[in-house]
Amino acid sequence: MVRVTGSWSPPPPLEVSGVTVRFAGLTALDSVSFTVDPGSVHAVIGPNGAGKSTCFNVLSGVYRATAGSVRFGTAELTGLAPHDVAALGVARTFQNLALPPHTTVADSLLLGRHRLMRSGFLAAGLRLPAAAREDRLHRERVREIAAFVGLEGDLGAPAGSLPYGKQKLVELARALCMEPRLLLLDEPVAGMTADERHRTAAVIAGVRDGLGISIVLVEHDMGVVMRLADAVTVLDFGRRIGGGTPAQVQNDPAVIRAYLGEEDPAA
Repeated sequence: MVRVTGSWSPPPPLEVSGVTVRFAGLTALDSVSFTVDPGSVHAVIGPNGAGKSTCFNVLSGVYRATAGSVRFGTAELTGLAPHDVAALGVARTFQNLALPPHTTVADSLLLGRHRLMRSGFLAAGLRLPAAAREDRLHRERVREIAAFVGLEGDLGAPAGSLPYGKQKLVELARALCMEPRLLLLDEPVAGMTADERHRTAAVIAGVRDGLGISIVLVEHDMGVVMRLADAVTVLDFGRRIGGGTPAQVQNDPAVIRAYLGEEDPAA
């Protein structure tokens, strides 16, 4: 495994407690609770409309919970703006790519380092020695992270010129460039070929095992979820209907009904 240096501090637990989100009377999340253990992959799954994206938007500060608590160690995330959540070491990728297509992969990854930069634009523009040293440090970290995800040969290419699967890896690498303690991955293998899914799943496993980062994963590919996840939370119509290990969830009658639309025999 490629060695990555930097300030990778151990993550605390993420504790989601009784989170409810309402929009104009519509309940998108209804008292959802789960805990993400430090250094684990925790998948949040469910049918379309289950509340997965709403949950992610609460965790990342895009939405504010109507009720409940989201604690990351001693920090309460509920009510914080997205940039304040990011400052606590929480990084997120999105379902849709958001890469500047004509910017090189190296410069795209460098954008992920902005939270860690200390030199101002003036110092950088004047090429002061301290700013030059910092720039070299950040570019070295970018090269390490690119190698970690398998993009070391693409650093000089425009991000938009890469195959779709590699563009998704660029977005993952850019999130890693923040040196996060918690990584929120929103459908990281959606739209990929089988080979690309396998490669990306291996990278995600390496992030957990090699860097010790906690990961919350929303993904429709159940094969990837079952291979990667240490724990799974299942949502349906905004409620938590199941949870546990992948094996436990696979055999949970309530989960099977939610996915297959089977009638409850007791109903």
